[in-house]
Amino acid sequence: MVADEGGGGSGSNEPEKAIVYAKGSGLLCGRFVVERLLSNHYPTCSIEWSVEEGGGVSDGAPILTMKGESGEMLRCERIVLNILGRLSGISTNTARWVAIAGPMGVASTRKVDWGLLDKWAVHIGGGLTHRLSRADALMIKDSEVLAESNAGESEEGALGRLVSSIDMERDAGFTVVEVRSVEQAITAASIWDSVQRERGGCERLVLLLDNMGPKMCNEASNSLESAGLRSWCILEGSGGVTLDSLEEWAKSDVDLVSSSSLNRGVPPLDMSMKFEGGH
Repeated sequence: MVADEGGGGSGSNEPEKAIVYAKGSGLLCGRFVVERLLSNHYPTCSIEWSVEEGGGVSDGAPILTMKGESGEMLRCERIVLNILGRLSGISTNTARWVAIAGPMGVASTRKVDWGLLDKWAVHIGGGLTHRLSRADALMIKDSEVLAESNAGESEEGALGRLVSSIDMERDAGFTVVEVRSVEQAITAASIWDSVQRERGGCERLVLLLDNMGPKMCNEASNSLESAGLRSWCILEGSGGVTLDSLEEWAKSDVDLVSSSSLNRGVPPLDMSMKFEGGH
């Protein structure tokens, strides 16, 4: 962002004071990012915050007071507003999802525009961050199942073989298996159950129910329950999850839903910086 600004903007080294105000209601996010920005690139600027990270703001409320050299204040103005606006927009949007979802968890996906900053904003809004990186969990995707299938082998057979080959000592703590049908869910959970009983383990398997919709996910949960396998699973509904569909998802008996809509294409929380002259 600093590079994009190109160091542009002119101004003196005279002292200046400015206040950032909210132009809407929401949750503030991004304090530590702004503090690091100023520390690394605009060292004459200092901030006094009026709102804690994750604190609520309303239209017209002051968010921070900044003091520093006029030139640096002018050069960092847009960057500060961009950071706080975008991250606060995500945290505000996430909080809206969480309120509607009730006890069901809502998580972001790894489709992020600002990397871990998006994840942080989701966290501040009360959402789940899922995997921060691929290293956080073993994930067996449906594309991998297809790629690893032997000639004449069914998808369920290939899936079962891959689940059976998991290094449980290393990966049992967080393993995700993507399934697209009730049958695949039963296959993966049955093998997990068998292996865990044999090793005396207690970790649960995350079954990512991909593009199955609330009704089929509910069917999967009921089938797992009937087979005595539901307690081994964390069920995640994914694919086509929207804010408007959350109430239906909440009745599907999944433990959480995940969607990139928590953080992508989210309107920023509008803010403005008003300069007040020297101090």
